[in-house]
Amino acid sequence: MDEGYPRTHRVRTRPAFDCIALLLQGGGALGAYQGGVYQALAEADLHPDWAAGISIGAINAAIIAGNPPAARVDKLRQFWEERTRNPGWSLWAELVSPFVRGDRARSYLNQAKALNAILFGVPGLFRPRPISPWLNPDGAPEALSYFESAPLKATLERIVDFDRINAGAMRLSVGAVNIRSGNFVYFDTTTHAIRPEHVLASGALPPGFPPVAIEGEHYWDGGLVSNTPLQWVLQYGPRRDTLAFQVDLWSTRGDCPRNLAEVATRQKEILYSSRTRDHTDRFKHAQRVRHAVADLLEKLPAELKDGPELELLKRFGDHKVYNIVHLIYRAKTYEGDSKDYEFSRRSMEEHWQAGYDDTVRSLRHPEVLERPRDHDGVMIFDFTE
Repeated sequence: MDEGYPRTHRVRTRPAFDCIALLLQGGGALGAYQGGVYQALAEADLHPDWAAGISIGAINAAIIAGNPPAARVDKLRQFWEERTRNPGWSLWAELVSPFVRGDRARSYLNQAKALNAILFGVPGLFRPRPISPWLNPDGAPEALSYFESAPLKATLERIVDFDRINAGAMRLSVGAVNIRSGNFVYFDTTTHAIRPEHVLASGALPPGFPPVAIEGEHYWDGGLVSNTPLQWVLQYGPRRDTLAFQVDLWSTRGDCPRNLAEVATRQKEILYSSRTRDHTDRFKHAQRVRHAVADLLEKLPAELKDGPELELLKRFGDHKVYNIVHLIYRAKTYEGDSKDYEFSRRSMEEHWQAGYDDTVRSLRHPEVLERPRDHDGVMIFDFTE
């Protein structure tokens, strides 16, 4: 523990921000990390006002928004424990897993468990199609994906209260891509009545999963365009003093690959990491301009403040402040390119614990919860590195 910092991550009073936002990236099986993050936040009594997610992040966000605060951690645990009850021939792998030592042996074991997901699916999440999509006629729904996502729809209907989501106690946003237009869209409780189909659309990554039809349009996974909802919350939401927890499952940084297996892993990390730091750097610059405009408007003489040419500047300039806390999963050396579909109980527990530990460590730094005092009005933290 960092010397001089509090021994507990629990917060006595709510931080002085208008909005606490939880931003959840996509990443399949790695999403258990977000469950650990939320457990630590719940223990600290930091309950989000706004949850936004992509793909598995959309599923976790829906579980959080669709349950009362006291039940959210239990529901997240239920979801992840049910997903890691592996059927098929991987049972032997689960039995020997605690005795496996060394990165190379663990890598082989993880690959075997990931193969199980491809062959048998994941309980309550997806299942292989009984007939190959290549053997179905063009245009048939069965010809568009290798797996069926009907099990996930049933799971969502069982553990998520969509009436609670749409009542609006917590804002929920889930991102998807319109297949016909190629445009990125957000289904948001301020503009949509969110149903299981909207969450399914956010996680419909092709060619694994089928497109989801909503009001005559078809949608795929939002991660095809952007795998993080950070830009949506910071730039397109109502401007409020915001404490944002950005939970990433893919790290932008990594080592140069040494073989084709590592090439595949690094390619996926770069593809889905979504340049979170680039977004925050751009946002910090925009904030600097907003604050400068607001300061300038305050200094104008009274006769100039009502001119029509200043209306745009008045809407742009303000003194809102933002704290952005990065929580980024750092993959182990034995985790390869299948880590996002390796749904074993051991890996799930490790991912969950990593999210919990990273969040506890971050919350022990009191400056995370304090309003920025610099002129930019933005503070960015990353204690997971």
